[in-house]
Amino acid sequence: MVKVLAHDAAPPRSASVDPAEIEKFRAMAADWWNPAGKFRPLHKFNPVRLDFIRNLAVRHFARDDAARRPLDGLRLLDVGCGGGLVAEPMARLGASVVGVDAGEANIKAASVHATEAGVDVDYRVGTVEGLIGAGEAPFDIVLTLEVVEHVVDPARFLSDCAALVKPGGILVVATLNRTPKAFALAIVGAEHVLRWLPVGTHDWSKFVTPAEARAALVGAGLRVDPPIGVSFSPLQDRWSLSRDTGVNYMLTAVREVS
Repeated sequence: MVKVLAHDAAPPRSASVDPAEIEKFRAMAADWWNPAGKFRPLHKFNPVRLDFIRNLAVRHFARDDAARRPLDGLRLLDVGCGGGLVAEPMARLGASVVGVDAGEANIKAASVHATEAGVDVDYRVGTVEGLIGAGEAPFDIVLTLEVVEHVVDPARFLSDCAALVKPGGILVVATLNRTPKAFALAIVGAEHVLRWLPVGTHDWSKFVTPAEARAALVGAGLRVDPPIGVSFSPLQDRWSLSRDTGVNYMLTAVREVS
């Protein structure tokens, strides 16, 4: 059974939550699970993210790669889970998943889909600060994917996410780099020319460089691996991992066992 935290209709108060961003995604929430809708680019992007997280967890926690549910016994938090495009597959892999999002409409869409699919995810309307304030136990895996570029204070947000990683656990960040190339491709190309995303989905000034993300995570006590790029091939019409971090990239960080 999917559990939804009781809440007010208004977005939670938070230094990280931008009400304008919440409204932006509320208007698109009905499309989360439509592969031909407003989140079509995310559906194309999703397989590379899911494979990366699965393979990382299998290696890091020494799991059986051939197991049907290799994440069994691991507790996972998806911060800014949106409609559940990552939270639900992680639960199918065996993880005990908490998905938190400040947008009520996002959580409703995620909950409805998970219920219909028969997948158990603990979805909550809230914020990472709220989880910390409520004394939430730390997680083996914390994900924040395509979220950092939408918050008010990225450094504090990442520090708060890091606080919920247990010793020996991992955090995965996926976001957009603040480079001229990212402006040309993610803003001009994806929104204005190709119309992959509604105009205004992203604000280039809010993009976070790998160095900025790393500084916040190191400051929060994590060991941070080098960034990994995620690039799109127009000829193959698919995303893949790459060395090019100029637009999309992922960072992995570990809280060492003392």
